Amino acid sequence: MIPITATAEHTATDTVPVHFKLRKLHSLFGIIPVGLFLIEHLSVNSLAATAGGERVFNAAVGVLRGLPYLIVIEILFIMIPILFHGVYGVFVTTEASVNTGAYRYGRNWMYVIQRVTGLFTFIFVVVHLWNFRIASMINPDLHVTFDLVRQHLAVTWVMVFYIAGVLASVFHFANGIWNFCVSWGITIGPRAQRASAWACAAVGLALSFIGVNALLAFVGKALIISI
Repeated sequence: MIPITATAEHTATDTVPVHFKLRKLHSLFGIIPVGLFLIEHLSVNSLAATAGGERVFNAAVGVLRGLPYLIVIEILFIMIPILFHGVYGVFVTTEASVNTGAYRYGRNWMYVIQRVTGLFTFIFVVVHLWNFRIASMINPDLHVTFDLVRQHLAVTWVMVFYIAGVLASVFHFANGIWNFCVSWGITIGPRAQRASAWACAAVGLALSFIGVNALLAFVGKALIISI
């Protein structure tokens, strides 16, 4: 019998807790601050679908651009959490085992869709940040305006990509809320989890409409224009 050394024993007992803590942090970052940033971002974009349209959107972007310590806020509370959530999410996805062929339960399919939308959302966010925020950092003369967004979305394949990105992001967030409530012990039992699923579905539908309607508003095709 080979004796267990102190080092081996330490590794065996500490590996799982570290992974568990990272999973918890990954789950938390998906809601705060990444999820809150998604809601804020869609809310600002939805100003394009108001009666003021271009003027209101540009004014809101100007206020955000004028925030003190903006670059620090963006790096610490947006970019780093998104990077951690995205990279660790890819790691979790590579370890996942798909069992929808053997077990055709709804939650199994939701698990798979969550992973797929997570990967696509990460790519979408990187492209979006590069096109707008990082590009404006590299070129100080480039400012995000209604007209700049309109020029991007006027290209058909870009609009399709952005609609897909918004829908994937919203699904990943809404389903992530359900997962968060279960994993953090907020919804315990089938009844609470069913109620949570309906609530998350409502959130997802609402945010999806707001996001897609805002994208269409930039090219003058909004489904609804709010006062």
